[in-house]
Amino acid sequence: MIKRQLKPSLLLAAKEYPIVALLGPRQSGKTTLAINTFPNYKYVSLEDPDTREYVTKDPRDFLETNKNEEGIIIDEAQYVPSLFSYIQTMSDKQKKRGYFILTGSQNFLLSEAITQSLAGRVSILTLLPLSISELKENDILPSRAEEIMFQGMYPSIYSDEILPKPRAAQWYYNYIRSYIEKDVRQIKNVTNLSDFRKFMQLCAARTGQLLNLTPISIECGISVNTAKSWLSLLESSYIIYLLQPYSKGFTKRVIKTPKLFFYDTGIVASLLKLDTLDKIIYETTIKGNMFESLMISEIIKSSYNHDKAPNTYFWRDKTGHEIDCIIDEGTSLLPIEIKFGKTIRDEFFSQLNYWNQLTGSNPKDGYLVYGGSEHQKRSVGNVISWKDVDKIVFGYK
Repeated sequence: MIKRQLKPSLLLAAKEYPIVALLGPRQSGKTTLAINTFPNYKYVSLEDPDTREYVTKDPRDFLETNKNEEGIIIDEAQYVPSLFSYIQTMSDKQKKRGYFILTGSQNFLLSEAITQSLAGRVSILTLLPLSISELKENDILPSRAEEIMFQGMYPSIYSDEILPKPRAAQWYYNYIRSYIEKDVRQIKNVTNLSDFRKFMQLCAARTGQLLNLTPISIECGISVNTAKSWLSLLESSYIIYLLQPYSKGFTKRVIKTPKLFFYDTGIVASLLKLDTLDKIIYETTIKGNMFESLMISEIIKSSYNHDKAPNTYFWRDKTGHEIDCIIDEGTSLLPIEIKFGKTIRDEFFSQLNYWNQLTGSNPKDGYLVYGGSEHQKRSVGNVISWKDVDKIVFGYK
Protein backbone atom coordinates (compact mmCIF):
# COMPACT_ATOMS: atom_id res chain seq x y z
CA MET A 1 0.00 0.00 0.00
CA ILE A 2 1.44 3.36 -1.06
CA LYS A 3 1.21 5.85 1.81
CA ARG A 4 -0.25 9.22 0.82
CA GLN A 5 0.78 12.50 2.40
CA LEU A 6 -2.76 13.87 2.32
CA LYS A 7 -4.03 11.34 4.89
CA PRO A 8 -3.36 13.46 8.02
CA SER A 9 -5.20 16.39 6.44
CA LEU A 10 -8.09 14.08 5.53
CA LEU A 11 -8.33 12.82 9.10
CA LEU A 12 -8.19 16.35 10.48
CA ALA A 13 -10.86 17.59 8.07
CA ALA A 14 -13.16 14.75 9.15
CA LYS A 15 -12.79 15.89 12.76
CA GLU A 16 -13.69 19.47 11.89
CA TYR A 17 -16.37 19.24 9.18
CA PRO A 18 -19.46 17.07 8.70
CA ILE A 19 -18.62 16.65 5.01
CA VAL A 20 -15.26 16.19 3.31
CA ALA A 21 -14.89 16.39 -0.47
CA LEU A 22 -11.85 14.70 -1.97
CA LEU A 23 -11.26 15.96 -5.51
CA GLY A 24 -8.72 14.98 -8.13
CA PRO A 25 -8.28 13.28 -11.51
CA ARG A 26 -9.46 9.78 -12.22
CA GLN A 27 -7.25 7.07 -10.69
CA SER A 28 -5.20 9.47 -8.58
CA GLY A 29 -5.95 7.28 -5.54
CA LYS A 30 -8.97 9.06 -4.05
CA THR A 31 -11.07 5.94 -3.48
CA THR A 32 -8.16 3.94 -2.08
CA LEU A 33 -7.24 6.75 0.30
CA ALA A 34 -10.83 7.23 1.49
CA ILE A 35 -11.46 3.51 2.09
CA ASN A 36 -8.17 2.94 3.88
CA THR A 37 -8.58 6.05 6.01
CA PHE A 38 -12.16 5.15 6.97
CA PRO A 39 -12.30 1.32 6.73
CA ASN A 40 -15.57 1.06 8.68
CA TYR A 41 -17.51 3.46 6.48
CA LYS A 42 -20.13 2.25 4.02
CA TYR A 43 -18.82 2.57 0.46
CA VAL A 44 -21.13 3.52 -2.41
CA SER A 45 -20.04 4.22 -5.99
CA LEU A 46 -22.29 6.41 -8.11
CA GLU A 47 -20.34 5.28 -11.15
CA ASP A 48 -22.34 2.05 -10.95
CA PRO A 49 -25.38 2.60 -13.23
CA ASP A 50 -27.87 0.78 -11.00
CA THR A 51 -26.75 2.59 -7.87
CA ARG A 52 -26.76 5.92 -9.69
CA GLU A 53 -30.30 5.33 -10.93
CA TYR A 54 -31.51 4.42 -7.43
CA VAL A 55 -29.88 7.45 -5.79
CA THR A 56 -31.15 9.76 -8.52
CA LYS A 57 -34.73 8.56 -8.21
CA ASP A 58 -34.90 8.44 -4.42
CA PRO A 59 -32.02 10.27 -2.69
CA ARG A 60 -34.00 10.56 0.53
CA ASP A 61 -34.47 6.79 0.80
CA PHE A 62 -30.80 6.22 -0.02
CA LEU A 63 -29.68 8.44 2.85
CA GLU A 64 -32.33 7.13 5.24
CA THR A 65 -31.22 3.55 4.57
CA ASN A 66 -27.64 4.42 5.49
CA LYS A 67 -28.28 6.79 8.40
CA ASN A 68 -27.08 4.29 11.02
CA GLU A 69 -23.73 3.68 9.35
CA GLU A 70 -20.58 4.96 11.06
CA GLY A 71 -20.07 7.04 7.96
CA ILE A 72 -20.49 6.84 4.22
CA ILE A 73 -18.07 7.23 1.32
CA ILE A 74 -19.85 8.36 -1.85
CA ASP A 75 -17.56 7.81 -4.81
CA GLU A 76 -17.86 10.02 -7.92
CA ALA A 77 -20.52 12.07 -6.17
CA GLN A 78 -20.79 14.54 -9.05
CA TYR A 79 -22.92 12.04 -11.00
CA VAL A 80 -25.96 12.92 -8.87
CA PRO A 81 -25.70 16.66 -8.09
CA SER A 82 -29.28 16.71 -6.78
CA LEU A 83 -28.07 14.56 -3.88
CA PHE A 84 -26.17 17.43 -2.28
CA SER A 85 -29.21 19.30 -0.98
CA TYR A 86 -30.37 16.09 0.74
CA ILE A 87 -26.90 15.59 2.19
CA GLN A 88 -27.10 19.13 3.54
CA THR A 89 -30.42 18.41 5.26
CA MET A 90 -29.22 15.13 6.78
CA SER A 91 -25.93 16.67 7.85
CA ASP A 92 -27.71 19.52 9.63
CA LYS A 93 -29.91 17.04 11.48
CA GLN A 94 -27.13 14.64 12.47
CA LYS A 95 -24.51 17.23 13.40
CA LYS A 96 -21.94 14.45 13.06
CA ARG A 97 -18.48 15.40 11.88
CA GLY A 98 -16.79 13.41 9.16
CA TYR A 99 -19.91 11.41 8.31
CA PHE A 100 -19.87 12.08 4.57
CA ILE A 101 -16.74 11.54 2.48
CA LEU A 102 -17.41 12.57 -1.12
CA THR A 103 -15.00 11.94 -3.98
CA GLY A 104 -15.13 13.46 -7.43
CA SER A 105 -13.02 13.56 -10.58
CA GLN A 106 -14.97 16.34 -12.29
CA ASN A 107 -14.15 19.44 -10.33
CA PHE A 108 -16.54 21.88 -11.98
CA LEU A 109 -19.65 19.78 -11.36
CA LEU A 110 -18.83 18.89 -7.79
CA SER A 111 -17.61 22.33 -6.80
CA GLU A 112 -20.66 24.03 -8.29
CA ALA A 113 -22.95 21.75 -6.32
CA ILE A 114 -20.90 22.28 -3.17
CA THR A 115 -21.05 26.06 -3.38
CA GLN A 116 -24.82 25.92 -3.81
CA SER A 117 -25.70 23.33 -1.19
CA LEU A 118 -22.83 22.64 1.17
CA ALA A 119 -21.17 26.01 1.78
CA GLY A 120 -19.70 26.19 5.26
CA ARG A 121 -20.27 22.49 5.89
CA VAL A 122 -17.58 20.97 3.70
CA SER A 123 -13.80 20.79 3.64
CA ILE A 124 -12.40 20.45 0.13
CA LEU A 125 -9.14 18.54 -0.36
CA THR A 126 -7.32 17.82 -3.61
CA LEU A 127 -5.47 14.57 -4.35
CA LEU A 128 -3.31 14.66 -7.45
CA PRO A 129 -1.20 11.71 -8.69
CA LEU A 130 1.81 10.67 -6.63
CA SER A 131 4.45 13.24 -5.78
CA ILE A 132 8.19 12.74 -5.90
CA SER A 133 8.36 12.98 -2.11
CA GLU A 134 5.70 10.26 -1.82
CA LEU A 135 7.72 8.03 -4.13
CA LYS A 136 10.76 8.66 -1.93
CA GLU A 137 8.88 7.91 1.28
CA ASN A 138 7.66 4.62 -0.20
CA ASP A 139 11.11 3.72 -1.61
CA ILE A 140 9.88 3.59 -5.20
CA LEU A 141 11.47 6.73 -6.66
CA PRO A 142 13.15 6.11 -10.04
CA SER A 143 16.78 7.18 -10.19
CA ARG A 144 16.40 9.50 -13.19
CA ALA A 145 13.98 12.33 -13.85
CA GLU A 146 13.52 11.03 -17.39
CA GLU A 147 11.93 7.87 -16.02
CA ILE A 148 9.30 9.88 -14.17
CA MET A 149 8.73 12.11 -17.19
CA PHE A 150 8.07 8.96 -19.23
CA GLN A 151 6.00 6.83 -16.86
CA GLY A 152 4.23 9.63 -15.03
CA MET A 153 3.03 9.52 -11.46
CA TYR A 154 -0.29 7.69 -11.34
CA PRO A 155 -0.43 5.11 -8.52
CA SER A 156 -1.28 2.19 -10.82
CA ILE A 157 2.17 2.46 -12.41
CA TYR A 158 3.90 2.00 -9.06
CA SER A 159 1.57 -0.10 -6.91
CA ASP A 160 2.58 -3.66 -6.01
CA GLU A 161 -1.11 -4.48 -5.63
CA ILE A 162 -1.41 -4.68 -9.41
CA LEU A 163 0.70 -7.54 -10.74
CA PRO A 164 2.14 -7.67 -13.25
CA LYS A 165 2.60 -3.90 -13.19
CA PRO A 166 1.16 -2.23 -16.28
CA ARG A 167 3.48 -0.87 -18.93
CA ALA A 168 3.36 2.92 -18.71
CA ALA A 169 2.82 3.49 -22.43
CA GLN A 170 -0.12 1.06 -22.61
CA TRP A 171 -1.61 2.29 -19.34
CA TYR A 172 -1.65 5.92 -20.46
CA TYR A 173 -3.03 5.03 -23.88
CA ASN A 174 -5.96 3.30 -22.19
CA TYR A 175 -6.34 6.09 -19.62
CA ILE A 176 -6.60 8.79 -22.30
CA ARG A 177 -8.93 6.68 -24.43
CA SER A 178 -11.21 6.01 -21.45
CA TYR A 179 -11.19 9.69 -20.49
CA ILE A 180 -12.15 10.81 -23.99
CA GLU A 181 -14.71 8.10 -24.70
CA LYS A 182 -16.35 8.21 -21.28
CA ASP A 183 -15.87 11.49 -19.46
CA VAL A 184 -15.59 13.88 -22.39
CA ARG A 185 -18.58 12.41 -24.20
CA GLN A 186 -20.69 12.55 -21.04
CA ILE A 187 -19.64 15.91 -19.64
CA LYS A 188 -19.49 18.13 -22.70
CA ASN A 189 -21.41 16.04 -25.21
CA VAL A 190 -18.44 16.26 -27.58
CA THR A 191 -19.46 14.47 -30.77
CA ASN A 192 -16.15 14.42 -32.66
CA LEU A 193 -13.88 12.60 -30.23
CA SER A 194 -11.02 12.39 -32.73
CA ASP A 195 -10.93 16.19 -32.88
CA PHE A 196 -10.81 16.33 -29.10
CA ARG A 197 -7.91 13.89 -29.00
CA LYS A 198 -6.08 16.01 -31.58
CA PHE A 199 -6.78 19.05 -29.41
CA MET A 200 -5.18 17.27 -26.45
CA GLN A 201 -2.15 16.38 -28.57
CA LEU A 202 -1.74 19.99 -29.70
CA CYS A 203 -1.94 21.14 -26.09
CA ALA A 204 0.64 18.53 -25.05
CA ALA A 205 3.05 19.81 -27.71
CA ARG A 206 2.72 23.26 -26.13
CA THR A 207 3.21 22.32 -22.49
CA GLY A 208 5.26 24.99 -20.75
CA GLN A 209 4.38 27.61 -23.37
CA LEU A 210 2.27 30.75 -23.24
CA LEU A 211 -1.33 29.87 -23.98
CA ASN A 212 -2.44 30.80 -27.50
CA LEU A 213 -5.61 29.05 -28.60
CA THR A 214 -5.79 30.62 -32.06
CA PRO A 215 -3.19 28.39 -33.80
CA ILE A 216 -4.48 25.36 -31.88
CA SER A 217 -8.06 25.99 -33.01
CA ILE A 218 -6.97 26.53 -36.62
CA GLU A 219 -4.90 23.34 -36.72
CA CYS A 220 -7.70 21.41 -35.02
CA GLY A 221 -10.42 22.84 -37.27
CA ILE A 222 -12.55 24.22 -34.44
CA SER A 223 -13.58 27.68 -33.29
CA VAL A 224 -11.67 29.56 -30.60
CA ASN A 225 -14.77 29.40 -28.40
CA THR A 226 -14.85 25.62 -28.75
CA ALA A 227 -11.15 25.50 -27.91
CA LYS A 228 -11.83 27.55 -24.77
CA SER A 229 -14.62 25.17 -23.78
CA TRP A 230 -12.43 22.11 -24.32
CA LEU A 231 -9.54 23.69 -22.42
CA SER A 232 -11.90 24.38 -19.52
CA LEU A 233 -12.90 20.72 -19.55
CA LEU A 234 -9.27 19.58 -19.39
CA GLU A 235 -8.65 21.99 -16.53
CA SER A 236 -11.74 20.88 -14.61
CA SER A 237 -10.73 17.24 -15.03
CA TYR A 238 -7.27 17.87 -13.57
CA ILE A 239 -5.52 17.08 -16.85
CA ILE A 240 -4.02 20.54 -17.36
CA TYR A 241 -3.58 23.72 -15.38
CA LEU A 242 -2.90 27.31 -16.34
CA LEU A 243 -0.02 28.93 -14.49
CA GLN A 244 -0.95 32.57 -14.12
CA PRO A 245 1.57 35.39 -14.57
CA TYR A 246 2.60 37.42 -11.55
CA SER A 247 2.12 41.12 -12.23
CA LYS A 248 1.38 42.74 -8.87
CA GLY A 249 3.58 45.78 -8.38
CA PHE A 250 5.07 45.61 -11.89
CA THR A 251 4.59 47.88 -14.88
CA LYS A 252 2.61 47.18 -18.03
CA ARG A 253 5.73 45.66 -19.59
CA VAL A 254 4.97 42.33 -17.90
CA ILE A 255 3.42 39.47 -19.89
CA LYS A 256 -0.12 38.76 -18.68
CA THR A 257 -0.87 35.57 -20.61
CA PRO A 258 -0.94 32.28 -18.64
CA LYS A 259 1.25 29.28 -19.43
CA LEU A 260 -0.17 25.85 -20.20
CA PHE A 261 1.01 22.84 -18.20
CA PHE A 262 -0.06 19.23 -17.69
CA TYR A 263 -0.29 17.86 -14.16
CA ASP A 264 1.25 14.56 -15.30
CA THR A 265 4.05 14.23 -17.83
CA GLY A 266 3.07 10.62 -18.55
CA ILE A 267 -0.01 11.97 -20.31
CA VAL A 268 2.17 14.35 -22.33
CA ALA A 269 4.50 11.52 -23.33
CA SER A 270 1.58 9.35 -24.42
CA LEU A 271 -0.12 12.08 -26.43
CA LEU A 272 3.16 12.90 -28.21
CA LYS A 273 3.86 9.21 -28.88
CA LEU A 274 7.00 9.21 -26.74
CA ASP A 275 6.29 5.60 -25.90
CA THR A 276 9.76 4.47 -24.81
CA LEU A 277 12.20 5.85 -22.28
CA ASP A 278 14.82 6.34 -24.99
CA LYS A 279 12.50 8.69 -26.86
CA ILE A 280 12.29 10.84 -23.74
CA ILE A 281 16.05 10.75 -23.16
CA TYR A 282 16.91 11.76 -26.73
CA GLU A 283 13.95 14.06 -27.38
CA THR A 284 15.44 17.56 -27.20
CA THR A 285 12.60 19.81 -28.33
CA ILE A 286 10.09 19.07 -25.55
CA LYS A 287 12.20 17.55 -22.76
CA GLY A 288 13.01 20.84 -21.06
CA ASN A 289 9.37 21.90 -21.00
CA MET A 290 8.31 18.51 -19.66
CA PHE A 291 10.85 18.80 -16.86
CA GLU A 292 9.58 22.29 -16.03
CA SER A 293 6.03 20.94 -16.01
CA LEU A 294 7.09 18.10 -13.70
CA MET A 295 8.78 20.45 -11.22
CA ILE A 296 5.98 23.02 -11.05
CA SER A 297 3.42 20.24 -10.68
CA GLU A 298 5.48 18.90 -7.77
CA ILE A 299 5.34 22.26 -6.04
CA ILE A 300 1.57 22.34 -6.51
CA LYS A 301 1.22 18.76 -5.24
CA SER A 302 3.30 19.52 -2.16
CA SER A 303 0.93 22.36 -1.31
CA TYR A 304 -2.23 20.33 -1.88
CA ASN A 305 -0.84 17.33 0.03
CA HIS A 306 -0.55 19.51 3.12
CA ASP A 307 -3.86 21.31 2.56
CA LYS A 308 -2.20 24.53 1.47
CA ALA A 309 -3.27 26.77 -1.41
CA PRO A 310 -0.67 26.51 -4.21
CA ASN A 311 0.12 30.20 -4.69
CA THR A 312 2.27 29.56 -7.74
CA TYR A 313 2.88 31.90 -10.66
CA PHE A 314 5.50 32.71 -13.26
CA TRP A 315 6.96 36.05 -14.27
CA ARG A 316 8.03 37.29 -17.67
CA ASP A 317 8.57 40.76 -19.06
CA LYS A 318 8.27 41.81 -22.68
CA THR A 319 12.04 41.89 -23.14
CA GLY A 320 12.33 38.14 -22.49
CA HIS A 321 13.43 38.02 -18.87
CA GLU A 322 11.59 35.25 -17.04
CA ILE A 323 11.29 33.44 -13.72
CA ASP A 324 9.90 29.94 -14.29
CA CYS A 325 7.95 29.77 -11.03
CA ILE A 326 7.16 32.18 -8.21
CA ILE A 327 5.63 31.19 -4.89
CA ASP A 328 3.73 34.06 -3.29
CA GLU A 329 4.08 33.67 0.47
CA GLY A 330 2.22 36.87 1.23
CA THR A 331 5.11 38.73 2.81
CA SER A 332 7.71 37.55 0.30
CA LEU A 333 8.13 36.03 -3.15
CA LEU A 334 10.22 32.91 -3.79
CA PRO A 335 11.64 32.94 -7.35
CA ILE A 336 12.46 29.52 -8.80
CA GLU A 337 14.50 28.86 -11.92
CA ILE A 338 14.19 25.37 -13.44
CA LYS A 339 16.91 23.79 -15.58
CA PHE A 340 16.95 20.20 -16.81
CA GLY A 341 20.75 20.11 -17.10
CA LYS A 342 22.57 17.84 -14.68
CA THR A 343 25.67 20.04 -14.45
CA ILE A 344 25.33 23.43 -12.75
CA ARG A 345 26.42 26.28 -15.00
CA ASP A 346 26.84 29.96 -14.18
CA GLU A 347 24.34 30.94 -16.87
CA PHE A 348 21.65 29.02 -15.00
CA PHE A 349 21.57 31.91 -12.52
CA SER A 350 21.18 34.76 -15.02
CA GLN A 351 17.43 35.15 -14.58
CA LEU A 352 17.66 34.94 -10.78
CA ASN A 353 20.37 37.63 -10.87
CA TYR A 354 18.18 39.87 -13.00
CA TRP A 355 15.19 39.32 -10.69
CA ASN A 356 17.23 40.15 -7.59
CA GLN A 357 18.54 43.35 -9.17
CA LEU A 358 15.08 44.35 -10.39
CA THR A 359 13.20 43.69 -7.16
CA GLY A 360 15.90 44.06 -4.52
CA SER A 361 15.07 40.55 -3.32
CA ASN A 362 17.28 38.63 -0.93
CA PRO A 363 19.19 36.03 -2.99
CA LYS A 364 18.65 33.55 -0.14
CA ASP A 365 14.96 33.46 -1.13
CA GLY A 366 15.75 32.23 -4.66
CA TYR A 367 16.12 28.68 -5.95
CA LEU A 368 17.67 26.89 -8.87
CA VAL A 369 16.07 23.47 -9.36
CA TYR A 370 18.07 21.30 -11.74
CA GLY A 371 18.36 17.75 -13.05
CA GLY A 372 21.33 16.78 -10.90
CA SER A 373 21.61 15.54 -7.34
CA GLU A 374 23.64 18.16 -5.46
CA HIS A 375 22.44 20.82 -3.03
CA GLN A 376 24.39 24.06 -2.79
CA LYS A 377 24.02 27.44 -1.15
CA ARG A 378 25.40 30.18 -3.35
CA SER A 379 25.45 33.94 -3.11
CA VAL A 380 22.85 34.14 -5.88
CA GLY A 381 20.47 31.53 -4.45
CA ASN A 382 19.92 27.97 -3.30
CA VAL A 383 20.65 25.04 -5.62
CA ILE A 384 18.32 22.11 -5.07
CA SER A 385 17.97 18.72 -6.76
CA TRP A 386 14.81 17.76 -8.62
CA LYS A 387 14.36 14.98 -6.06
CA ASP A 388 13.83 17.53 -3.27
CA VAL A 389 11.83 20.25 -4.99
CA ASP A 390 9.00 19.78 -2.47
CA LYS A 391 11.24 21.22 0.25
CA ILE A 392 10.88 24.67 -1.30
CA VAL A 393 7.26 24.76 -0.16
CA PHE A 394 8.37 24.26 3.43
CA GLY A 395 11.09 26.88 3.54
CA TYR A 396 14.29 24.98 2.69
CA LYS A 397 17.26 27.25 3.23
